[in-house]
Amino acid sequence: MTANVAVETTPEIPLWNDTTRPLTDRVAALIDAMTLQEKIAQLFGVWVGASDQGGEVAPHQHDMEEAVDLEALLPNGLGQLTRPFGTVPVDPALGALSLQRTQARIASANRFGIPALAHEECLAGFAAWGATAYPVPLSWGATFDPDVVRRMAAAIGRDMRSVGIHQGLAPVLDVVRDARWGRVEETIGEDPYLVGTIGTAYVQGLQSAGIVATLKHFVGYSASRAGRNLAPAPLGARERADILLPPFEMAVREGGARSVMHAYNDTDGLPAAADEDLLTGLLRDTWGFDGTVVADYFGIAFLKTLHGIAADWADAAGTALAAGVDVELPTVKTFGAPLVEAVTEGRVAESVIDRALTRVLRQKAALGLLDPDWTAVPAVLEGADLDAPDALRGKVDLDPPENRALAREVAEKAVVLLTNDGTLPLSRPRRIALIGPNATVPTAVLGCYSFPMHVGVQHPDVPVGIDLPSLHDALAAEFPDADITVARGTGVDDADTSGIAEAVDVARAADVVVVALGDRAGLFGRGTSGEGCDAESLSLPGAQQDLLDALLDSGTPVVTVLLAGRPYALGRAVDASAALVQSFFPGAEGTRAIAGVLSGRTDPSGRLPVSVPRGPGSQPTTYLGARLAQASDVSNIDPTPAFGFGHGLTYTSFAWSDLTVEEQEAPTSGQFTLGLTVRNTGDRPGTEVVQLYLHDPVASVVQPVQRLIGYTRLPLGPGEARRVRVTVPADVASFTGRDGQRILEPGDLELRLASSSATVHMTATVSLTGPERRLDHTRRFHATFDHAPAQEA
Repeated sequence: MTANVAVETTPEIPLWNDTTRPLTDRVAALIDAMTLQEKIAQLFGVWVGASDQGGEVAPHQHDMEEAVDLEALLPNGLGQLTRPFGTVPVDPALGALSLQRTQARIASANRFGIPALAHEECLAGFAAWGATAYPVPLSWGATFDPDVVRRMAAAIGRDMRSVGIHQGLAPVLDVVRDARWGRVEETIGEDPYLVGTIGTAYVQGLQSAGIVATLKHFVGYSASRAGRNLAPAPLGARERADILLPPFEMAVREGGARSVMHAYNDTDGLPAAADEDLLTGLLRDTWGFDGTVVADYFGIAFLKTLHGIAADWADAAGTALAAGVDVELPTVKTFGAPLVEAVTEGRVAESVIDRALTRVLRQKAALGLLDPDWTAVPAVLEGADLDAPDALRGKVDLDPPENRALAREVAEKAVVLLTNDGTLPLSRPRRIALIGPNATVPTAVLGCYSFPMHVGVQHPDVPVGIDLPSLHDALAAEFPDADITVARGTGVDDADTSGIAEAVDVARAADVVVVALGDRAGLFGRGTSGEGCDAESLSLPGAQQDLLDALLDSGTPVVTVLLAGRPYALGRAVDASAALVQSFFPGAEGTRAIAGVLSGRTDPSGRLPVSVPRGPGSQPTTYLGARLAQASDVSNIDPTPAFGFGHGLTYTSFAWSDLTVEEQEAPTSGQFTLGLTVRNTGDRPGTEVVQLYLHDPVASVVQPVQRLIGYTRLPLGPGEARRVRVTVPADVASFTGRDGQRILEPGDLELRLASSSATVHMTATVSLTGPERRLDHTRRFHATFDHAPAQEA
């Protein structure tokens, strides 16, 4: 139970609405004034869809839940509104009006005037009809550029906040452990440091706009057995601590994330939603997180239906609350009548209700939802005639030119040039054969959590709502003098090879072939990439490899372009393609970004956030393998990738020189300082990505052969050189020791300066001296980079 706080009021305002009082006092007073039913009502959401006529939202009937009676619920209040814009296509202005009217109704229906907190998906942009579709998170990772991701997230947040949304369900901080997993496209990559730095930048950008960022999925979801969605995660404690947890730790500590979503999986028999050591002991007591923990959709009910650790709905609710889950999403199930009954009967302590409620109300208060001047009218409707909905239609633009420019910048920085025999950039080709299943499909650039692919596909008669140029459109604009002939060849995931012969004929008549292969995003088996679209192997889906091989035999140079959600083995194309261009669902401006790279208008600068396998069946594997995970004489399976993590070419060349090491030795509490010069030795501008890897030759527990501990993008003009200074704190060499505690051991280390995990240019061998140290969550995360013009000799 809460401590007794006097419910002081003035003639004008109750204490909980008084912004001059400490937030903790306001929240405590409000809780003391609430009934049990009013308390619990703040701990769940209701899934709704906005009205395209501007009327109030309607409850969304999901096949996993019963219908919800809003009229019966609202007198007790409501915690959250689930996806008012992301459920059905709705004009943004009328969606904002629908949400405004609903919020006014919710606030007026309960005794305290508390509105709901509205949340939406925002994994590849605001998941609303007509909103900009940005590149998917795997493309964010390919940029190796936290700044551009921070700016993108801020733009997404501003759009969401302008129409009345408070919380975004992103970023995904799962580290890729098996590329067969369907949700690889939603992740940032296979390295925890890259995931942590890019993900933290996203959190900072989104929350700068007033949106609560939600870290997901905490934790272990991406380590599911065999890459299957919602499968057990056979994790060891050290893999969890050193690979999967650090991105969340960084986003909590440095990003100030205000919400976390539990994962679906169990780890060693314990579901994340029931793991008190994880959700309370580690997240709150150790890391100091003070925000809300929300359920992944239906995740609390899954404790009964899928995990079998709860006897009934009340048991599931009590287990989740005790573990540290505060809010049931997407809609009320276990936190409704079953929870009220369980508390009344004494099966669940009211104190755990009050604990979760304190966190929820603290967040609502921080968002201004308890302020006396709160208004349901969002920014985009200020000054509008709210009684004239027809006049509002089309007045709110969620895809303005500044968004498109930012989407293009991210997409351009994310395109990865894997190989090039000199064919690229194309020099005014006269005849282009554009072939492949993704050549003319506008939505081939979108991931499964973009609005058109997540919701729009269920409404085929509704226009897509944004400009989506196909690759054909983009190439026609980029090469206006070229004759472009199109042939499909085969589909994304069918076995039809009847069109391959025609495609080869088209290829033979051209000067160059551009073949567009890859994925179709979807959900639960309706695509080749996305949630529930797991792959049995990393062969290209369908008959795409057959098409590619036939084109490679045509005698015409083949530029292979991937529009995909995961890396694929490309067979002989690795060596036989004139060029390989990898993109990961690059968003609405993605085809223009690719066309710019092909023409040379844009210099490629993306780097692989995941390794590209040489063969389709060597999974699970990532570059973070220990020595036993490398190729050896005792296994006939070679896991060596075709292209390693961090790989990416440019249209110029770079020379690395003049390595200096200021400290050959440093105490375990100290740091090292390195220096090097990078020069653009070509005749075009280009961006080198300087990557720093750590190799620990001897440790008390097995370590990866190497791991990323820092990186920086270095744009250089022709002939330009810059001197790079790198400060490496000893803390970054720490790891989880035999007793489960994070330690830093004395001994030799190799600091590898590289342009990819497979291309090391310089190595500094240094030594840590002194006693072994124990570290905690306050350790230093980053090697830092500074650079300045190099002094000429």
